[in-house]
Amino acid sequence: MQARLISALGLFVTSLFLSVGVQAQLRLPKLISDGMVLQRDATLKIWGWASSGEKITVRFKGKTYKTVTEDNGEWLVKLPPTPSGGPFTMEISGKSRIDLNDILIGDVWFCSGQSNMVHQLNIHDVTYAKEIAEANYPQIRQFWVPTLTNLQKPQSDLPNGQWSAAVGEAVRPFSAVAYFFAKKLYEKYHVPIGIINASVGGTPIEAWTSEAGLTDFPTLKAVIEKNNDTSYINTLTRRQVSAAASRPNPPVDLGLTGSTKWFDASYTPKGWRSINVPGYWEDQGLKELNGVVWYRKEINIPTSMTGKPAKVFLGRIVDADELYINGKSVGKTTYLYPQRRYSVPAGVLRAGKNVIVVRVTNNGGKGGFVPDKPYCLFAGADTVDLKGTWQYKVGVAYKPVTGSGGGNSAGGINPQNQPTALYNAMVAPAINYAIRGFCWYQGESNAGEPQTYEKLQRVLVADWRNRWGQGPLPFLYVQLPGFMDYNYQPSESNWAVLREAQLKALSVPNTAMVVAIDLGEWNDIHPDNKKDVGERLALAAMKTAYNEDLVSSGPLYQSATIQGNKVVLSFTNSGRGLITRDGEEPGEFAIAGADKKFSWAKAKIDGNNVIVWSDDVPNPQYVRYAWADNPVNPNLYNKDGLPASPFRTDQ
Repeated sequence: MQARLISALGLFVTSLFLSVGVQAQLRLPKLISDGMVLQRDATLKIWGWASSGEKITVRFKGKTYKTVTEDNGEWLVKLPPTPSGGPFTMEISGKSRIDLNDILIGDVWFCSGQSNMVHQLNIHDVTYAKEIAEANYPQIRQFWVPTLTNLQKPQSDLPNGQWSAAVGEAVRPFSAVAYFFAKKLYEKYHVPIGIINASVGGTPIEAWTSEAGLTDFPTLKAVIEKNNDTSYINTLTRRQVSAAASRPNPPVDLGLTGSTKWFDASYTPKGWRSINVPGYWEDQGLKELNGVVWYRKEINIPTSMTGKPAKVFLGRIVDADELYINGKSVGKTTYLYPQRRYSVPAGVLRAGKNVIVVRVTNNGGKGGFVPDKPYCLFAGADTVDLKGTWQYKVGVAYKPVTGSGGGNSAGGINPQNQPTALYNAMVAPAINYAIRGFCWYQGESNAGEPQTYEKLQRVLVADWRNRWGQGPLPFLYVQLPGFMDYNYQPSESNWAVLREAQLKALSVPNTAMVVAIDLGEWNDIHPDNKKDVGERLALAAMKTAYNEDLVSSGPLYQSATIQGNKVVLSFTNSGRGLITRDGEEPGEFAIAGADKKFSWAKAKIDGNNVIVWSDDVPNPQYVRYAWADNPVNPNLYNKDGLPASPFRTDQ
């Protein structure tokens, strides 16, 4: 009897919810809003929700379009293809009315991926200070999709979001890559450019693909089915809560105990040791230490730097940090990747001696200050270098994590890394919105299993094209740049294998790849040079989407011919001819015989070919180029200034 009552109550609540839904006020998706950019020369869908059976009228550019809502309250009208222009207004009415203003018609690009597509101009505001200061492009607009996940089903709308123009300070939240891409296209074609940016740092490609798109991946399908089980997810949640409750209290940081904290202006240091900044503490005598290390440095500040706001650049710090100046906290970062750039309020600095203290927390790997980054304090025209000898003291050393107690012992999941989770929440709400094409910058999070990436990328391209239903839309993507330590011997590399998978995906029609092997930084997975990436994407768009007769790619390996003790390589996309960027002989070529034991090779350019050989390999069979996580000098280019893609012939 009780079960029947509960069931009846559930049906009542469900019917009440549906009743409320179909009698709702006229509503539009967040993308259909003031300031939007609509796709030129394409059938446009305008959609939303209202009461069941409600008559909806859309008025745009002197014409009227009518429809009636479905039983579930959904409605949609289609507008015929329209040339670029604007600004326009749109009136949408039913039992109520919504007026939309400042509408432009131009080209809309859906930009997605992980952190290198996320990274905003504001994060690179030193590198691109001039571009930010001069931004005045009211016809370049971005819609930033908020970070969302859904494990169960595609969503119909976003909880928030708005269109913003690239004018003044409003340009700071623009994706740097997408902004320079849009700017290049706008300056070429002088039509409005809209960017829909749906990207999340540290996410795998399968999270951006729909469930239908992952049909041929049994392991991922199994994960999706498990995640669709509400009881399973609830069980995981309870485990995580229970594990968190039973976790022992964190160890005490000595720097935060006692009456005088180590960052206090009145603190007198005792027992501190010398250490160099930048640098990792594991390389300077602190063996295998995970925990908290305090850094301290006394500097002299001239009177000219006082009484005004200042800035501190602390490069990159692994993993988290908090900065104190003269006992005052002036900034902190709780995760690994961003460059540390902290503002110091006026009045914090004083003439003469000042004390800078940085509390650094590291949970794994090498901790400390990453080399080859800026470390300085500046105010006005004066700068104080912060590199050199500091003092340090360990606040706490974490106990090593061993056995089953480490890692993901609570059995939890990270929703944004789950298959379909980002597609459901961040892509699905946009598929009615007509676009010109896609820009994709992702791959780092799949580098651990690069062998499956080619198929996953092919699936993503097909999946998104199917979802939008606009045919083979141009799909532009960025190949992984160089990253991590330089290796001066031929070696294996997961990043190289993933780049190869990206290269192979070019066989999908109407796709284009940006080679970025020369744009990386060994110590930063988020390299500063976003402008060249964006402008190379724009070149790819000009060729692929706008049918321009131009060279949009660097040399791509085509074939190899063995001629005695040499291998002759031919390339497509040689443009006006092959060159090396530095005028030296081509570097980063390795050669091997049948045993596949690679040795560095000599190479020379011969017309549109590269001839490769080594005295150590008399019977060559295979060649590799720039085959490393971060090749030292990949200097093969075409005369159009675009780099060759890494490749191998031993497959």
